[in-house]
Amino acid sequence: KPGYLRPLVPEQAPNQPEPWTAVMADIERVVMSGVTHWHSPRFHAYFPTANSYPSIVADMLSGAIACIGFTWIASPACTELEVVMLDWLGQMLGLPETFLARSGGEAGGVIQGTASEATLVALLGAKARMMQRVKESHPEWTETEILSKLVGYCNKQAHSSVERAGLLGGVKLRSLKPDCKRRLRGDILREAMEEDIRNGLIPFYVVATLGTTSSCTFDALDELGEVCNAQDVWLHVDAAYAGSAFICPEFRYLMKGIEKADSFNFNPHKWMLVNFDCSAMWLKQPRWIVDAFNVDPLYLKHDQQGSAPDYRHWQIPLGRRFRALKLWFVLRLYGVENLQKHIRKHVALAHLFEKLCTSDERFEIFEEVIMGLVCFRLKGSNELNEELLRRINGRGKIHLVPSKIDDVYFLRLAVCSRFSEES
Repeated sequence: KPGYLRPLVPEQAPNQPEPWTAVMADIERVVMSGVTHWHSPRFHAYFPTANSYPSIVADMLSGAIACIGFTWIASPACTELEVVMLDWLGQMLGLPETFLARSGGEAGGVIQGTASEATLVALLGAKARMMQRVKESHPEWTETEILSKLVGYCNKQAHSSVERAGLLGGVKLRSLKPDCKRRLRGDILREAMEEDIRNGLIPFYVVATLGTTSSCTFDALDELGEVCNAQDVWLHVDAAYAGSAFICPEFRYLMKGIEKADSFNFNPHKWMLVNFDCSAMWLKQPRWIVDAFNVDPLYLKHDQQGSAPDYRHWQIPLGRRFRALKLWFVLRLYGVENLQKHIRKHVALAHLFEKLCTSDERFEIFEEVIMGLVCFRLKGSNELNEELLRRINGRGKIHLVPSKIDDVYFLRLAVCSRFSEES
């Protein structure tokens, strides 16, 4: 129950140090009794949060080295390993060279804390880019006037953080109704943009979701890319959960059209055995973000400026941990083949659960199963399914969360733990 913990600890911090044994004993009594075990093989809620021994050890090293890598000079290894790891990872996913630092241009990757941050960072870059363009063609307009005209777009099924990015960025965002398969399509986007342009608004940003949170559906990226390229609008791809699966060539058809995007993001900390936080983002033209965020006090200037990225300009906070170590350890100690096996195993388990549902005439599948998520329900009313979920979660054995689309309530079973087995 909320408030359970306060009575279990003293009212104030101790004046004298306590022994390690006392602290460790309290982990069990105070902390573990109130943990939701995300790594239990019976945890099937939300989406996975990854961890693995290589990643935990790398995280401990990051804590021990304890550098804050906001500029190259603040810790050269921290920046340089990140540049190379994001190239490794981009190649594993089959991202176009135009996103990678090794292409020799300005492009490259950066580790953000979360996908929500990446969506906001891309929005701010898109906003800066469009503001500059409009100022050039309408020098008489004030910034406030231009801002009031900007409008962005996403699927109604996009993650809530997209709407939140609009609020934080101070711009209008429209969530568009997807097609009958819950996918945002090119014609829907084109119509919305044309309508807004007629009304004197300026489209500047589109988020395409690959693997929505509610039901893991995929926007028609190729179609959206065509519309965005024709209008010269920034296209950001949010593949927070599903992006990890693109290390398997058989899933890459779902990112067809990726070359038309301006930025791409997914979370290795969801499904790729790298523990939180590690959200990988690639930018074709980081200069828009660097310009939007650039403040240059003397104490952050250094002699090597311009010859390596200063990642403080690519993100919202100034400080940053040495997160590239986690990627380096996981990629080396597992190898691409074992990471692919991990993804394929989870997808196979999801299809097994799907088969169990379809072979029981009481149940129905709500959405096509593509990744490690199964959306299912009892045939019948929403109330019936609410009661089923109450019973399942009430036992405290298995954890599921529900979702609702077009007034249909269903249960989500995500394969999360690397300890999940068929049994």
